[in-house]
Amino acid sequence: MESRPGRRLGIWALALLVLGGVLALGTAVTTALFIGDGYASRHVPSESMDPTYRRGDTAYFKLGGGGGIRRGDVALISAPAWVREGDVVKRVVALGGDRISYKPGDPALKLNGVPLDEPYLKDRSTPATAAFDVAVPEGRMFVMGDNRGNSYDSHLRLSDHDGTLPVSAIRGRAVAAPVGFLAAGAAGLLGIAVFLVGGGLGVAALVVRRRARRMLMAGW
Repeated sequence: MESRPGRRLGIWALALLVLGGVLALGTAVTTALFIGDGYASRHVPSESMDPTYRRGDTAYFKLGGGGGIRRGDVALISAPAWVREGDVVKRVVALGGDRISYKPGDPALKLNGVPLDEPYLKDRSTPATAAFDVAVPEGRMFVMGDNRGNSYDSHLRLSDHDGTLPVSAIRGRAVAAPVGFLAAGAAGLLGIAVFLVGGGLGVAALVVRRRARRMLMAGW
């Protein structure tokens, strides 16, 4: 006996809908585990950390306080005096007990009197845009963006605690993108695509069945 019109399309549609749903659910679970394991992601809204992070990039952070933070680390920082909403992403260039300085014409910042090597800078000929000489108090830090020509950071906020922020303001330290999280994101996108294809096949199956029914009723 001839199979019902559209039956094969319907089976494929159901299979793809189920597969797409499973992939999407897996992505949601993995994302929840990623967040529960103490990680967070942030979209970079400006060019202040270019080229390390460009505008629109996603940065990943291992959440936690400032314990273990080192010079050169990129940190997610809560700084309500700097921005009204959200956090800022900056690089820690000096910590409590350090002396950080710059004067126009210097080829680099000076950390404790020694030129600071900063290979991450967008323009190594512009280590800063204004002169400063700051002795960082214990428990505080001096932070700057990697794009010094376009970063409103510690060296331009000297009127407030010499531009320093408390280490306790650190919410997390930048890390490489977790492979599992990226894989889950890719699986989620694939799941959405599969789900949409399944939905399209389901619609096609209904169209085929209705057309076959009309032909049968017309006596074809």
